[in-house]
Amino acid sequence: PMTTVAVLGGGIGGLAASYYLCKSPQVTKVILLESSSRFGGWLWSTRRSDGAVFEHGPRGIRPAGAVGRNTLNMVEDLGLGGEILPVTYTHVASKNRYVYVNRQLHRMPSGLSGLLRPVPPFSRPLLLSLATEILVKKGKEDDESIHSFVSRRLGKELADIAVDSLCRGVFAGDCRKLSMRSCFPLLYDAEQRRGSLTLGMLLGSGPAPVVPPGPLAQRSIQESWAQWSLSRGLESLPESITEYLQQSGRVQLHREAAVQQISPSASGWKISLEDGVMSADHIISALPAKALSSILPSSCQPLIQLLQDISTVTVAVVNLEYEGSVLPVAGFGHLLPSSEDRGVLGVVYDSVPFPQHNRPDGETTRLTERLLARATEAVWSRDCIPQYYLGHHRRVESMRRFIREKSLSLSVIGASYDGVSVNDVIFSGRTAAEELGAV
Repeated sequence: PMTTVAVLGGGIGGLAASYYLCKSPQVTKVILLESSSRFGGWLWSTRRSDGAVFEHGPRGIRPAGAVGRNTLNMVEDLGLGGEILPVTYTHVASKNRYVYVNRQLHRMPSGLSGLLRPVPPFSRPLLLSLATEILVKKGKEDDESIHSFVSRRLGKELADIAVDSLCRGVFAGDCRKLSMRSCFPLLYDAEQRRGSLTLGMLLGSGPAPVVPPGPLAQRSIQESWAQWSLSRGLESLPESITEYLQQSGRVQLHREAAVQQISPSASGWKISLEDGVMSADHIISALPAKALSSILPSSCQPLIQLLQDISTVTVAVVNLEYEGSVLPVAGFGHLLPSSEDRGVLGVVYDSVPFPQHNRPDGETTRLTERLLARATEAVWSRDCIPQYYLGHHRRVESMRRFIREKSLSLSVIGASYDGVSVNDVIFSGRTAAEELGAV
């Protein structure tokens, strides 16, 4: 049968889903609907006329694991391989990460010396925490907060400083509320399978998706990349996908096309826009959970409630540029535990990993400060990072069960469900497209 798939949301998730749908022979037509005036969502770069590049969203992508290889395979397929800016594990930005505690910058322990002796602000050597961790009993709960999990296995000090800071850096969130199982599935699985993080990491965890590395991903392994960006900023990725979709001839791209309502019809779905109605056999929603909840029909009430239960945080991102070299230390940046400052999440020293994004003439320093935005401020990144609080996995399972039981031809993808990283979101688009192809 002729299959038309509507993809709602033109961020990186919706673009990735459309890209993979293009490769599926079962799909005849893809309609991509984006409410704003641009595609790419949080992948958004400002390129100044003097050559400087500033990132409004993510600034580097990690190549590790199946999902990391998958993204690099896509980058290669799009012909962006030549624009990659890699940062290796031996680079100063990978080795030096700081935490700001008691109004001082402390380098996070790394390498052997960090394992064997106590490094301030920590009072005991990391090796001791790891050695005793092997003996800790497995957790009994179905889900647990990240802070509770790490305190139980590695001690309160690491949880209060390192893990608290890390969760604010990655999720802009509170490690006392975030779910270990949903935020760090590999570590959760390590405990479940081997009874220990240390053993789980050494012996390897459970079955991972199989993604054979293409030449670019192989290069990332050989050269041991810790992260990468693109010479004109990460927005080059959504721009290249958009161009690929336009040239495919199978995708209708619509900007400023806000979906008002979707309702099941005999053949699939009726999609109401401001200026008319479209129909599709299947919908892939790459919208944030709350946005999807507001367009579903009342017959989907249980699903609407589950979607509304997923919280988000609003982060203000401030890009700063200074004349000359102003950093007190060389590294990736510094994070602050919540005990230090509730409002400031951290500062990324963008010039260190990606000096190529500095303007070419004269020495400058680029920094990005990330703040937890007060609700009253007008900031760009409103509701940008979904928060996987306790029980998140059960909520997502319930959603997908409801969709199955009601036989709704609907897939839900994007950062609200199965991982907030760029790699996770792209992979969720691939998964949804492949599930359609398999039917």
